[in-house]
Amino acid sequence: MSFLILMAVLIGLLYLGLPMFAALFLLPLAVLLWVEGGIPALGEIVIGNLNGYLLVAIPLFMMMAHVMVRGRVVDDLYGAAFAMLRRVRGGVGIATVLACTVFAAICGSSVATALTIGKIAIPQMLRYGMSRRGAFGVVAGGGTLGILIPPSAPMVLYAFVTETSVGALFLAGLVPGLMMALVFALYVFVTEGKAVAPADDPPPERVGTSLRRAGWSMTLPVFVLGGIYMGVFTATEAAGAGTLYAIAIAAIIYRTLTWRDLWDGVQDATRTSAMLLMIIAGAAVYGYMLTKLHIPQELAALVTDMGLSRTGFLVAMMVLLFVLGLVLESFSIILLTMPAILPSLGALGIDKVWYGVLLTLSLEMALISPPVAMNLVVIKAITGAPLAEVNRSIIPYMLMLAAGTALLIAFPGIALWLPRQAGYGG
Repeated sequence: MSFLILMAVLIGLLYLGLPMFAALFLLPLAVLLWVEGGIPALGEIVIGNLNGYLLVAIPLFMMMAHVMVRGRVVDDLYGAAFAMLRRVRGGVGIATVLACTVFAAICGSSVATALTIGKIAIPQMLRYGMSRRGAFGVVAGGGTLGILIPPSAPMVLYAFVTETSVGALFLAGLVPGLMMALVFALYVFVTEGKAVAPADDPPPERVGTSLRRAGWSMTLPVFVLGGIYMGVFTATEAAGAGTLYAIAIAAIIYRTLTWRDLWDGVQDATRTSAMLLMIIAGAAVYGYMLTKLHIPQELAALVTDMGLSRTGFLVAMMVLLFVLGLVLESFSIILLTMPAILPSLGALGIDKVWYGVLLTLSLEMALISPPVAMNLVVIKAITGAPLAEVNRSIIPYMLMLAAGTALLIAFPGIALWLPRQAGYGG
């Protein structure tokens, strides 16, 4: 009960307009001043939680994505997918799913995926006969793949908080991510049969030419994930190597990355990373408060007393995460919930890698949940469509993500098979 009260107060502070990092600092300070008269060694708490080698991967992965976008390397992704699939039933929508999947493996951000691919794909889908609802839904839904298919910044943060192998998490997210991409593509194939390029419509360019143009961008996720899978480098080293590789592709091969683009990318990645590190610092103080109030132990005891099975606990947590995702962004949810529920995972024998993928799927559903989820706001900004119309378009994708989560709860091996093949876990 104490945890729920604290969460309600925190959400109330956010609704009053207080920035996330400020709310995370002020609430525990006020509580601990009242309960214990202060916080000893506040500086040590903050620095101790920020002094993590794994956190270096987050700004590097962000920088990698900015380089590929500003170097306009990803512009060819949709063109290649469209050239290959334009004659297929619903091919223009399937091409969007394919482009979102590849870009997700470069970017690691759902919002950036929906924004970048949506600008290119939505006009084409509408031009070739896809319904407005179908076009909006496939971009918003496909955009969610950005935090499931690695590299994924939320997964890096989850690995840091739970002391889990980020390499194992990346590999665990790959098969479920590709599974959801396939489900999305099949849905488009079934529901958007009229979205086919006419036989007399000339192709924008030859398929071979399109693939050659997009080929280098497709090698980046292979380079990063292959290096982790083969043990060539750690996830943090993969982030640095991937950034250098992205710069080489954009500056040397494509010759589209200017010094100005590079500088702007550094600034954007720095601003985003600084904001995240401030939130992590606040969450460290918040976690200290939870520990001092014995809330993790209380939650673990509550789970034991309620007699919840492992499946029952997971379903309850997925619902809670989904509800929190309606008002909080993914980084904050991870930082707020994991210190409290981590002991319960251990008590119930829940694999932390498996739970990390389930958590990510729940966050994906929250990213597209009406009324004002970020991916939906992006679609509205791109198209100018009424938000109510955009909201209706996403319902099938929410149901598909919910079904994917249920399938993953029933069959953990979907997520855990690949990490085990790579030598992670039992």
